[in-house]
Amino acid sequence: MDNPVLLAIRDLLRREGIPFREVQHAPTFTSEESAKARGEDVRIGGKALLMKTDQTFRLFVLSAALKVDSAAIKRHFQVKKLRFASADELRDLTGLVPGAVPPFGAPILPFELFADPSVFENDQIAFNAGSLTDSIILATADYRRLAKPTVFPFAQTELPAS
Repeated sequence: MDNPVLLAIRDLLRREGIPFREVQHAPTFTSEESAKARGEDVRIGGKALLMKTDQTFRLFVLSAALKVDSAAIKRHFQVKKLRFASADELRDLTGLVPGAVPPFGAPILPFELFADPSVFENDQIAFNAGSLTDSIILATADYRRLAKPTVFPFAQTELPAS
């Protein structure tokens, strides 16, 4: 049985006449596994992260090849506290498990949506669509027009030395 989030995304894309490709694969738990399962470069993956800024949950999307720059998000929202939603909070707020969150706010998920410019450096975006086994791939221009994210830079430009 298809999951409700996948059905909602599929319906939205079809209603808007947006071409997309669906890929079903073994469960994937990391961006790298998802990219491999889809046969796509990890950079086109749209990593969607539900984060709590002070008291508000917001959805952040960046290239799956990058990591979040927490300081940039804190500065943008002028907040002192920022953290990832716990697995329990994610399940309670979305009905989803970590790794299954698609890069969509309303009408798919009830959160403000923010995207890092890294998402739009590629012609396509690929993402897990409400499960760890269903992915959708579509043109980033269509994604941007449909999802209407607020865009500001919040990906680390270079990874810290380990």
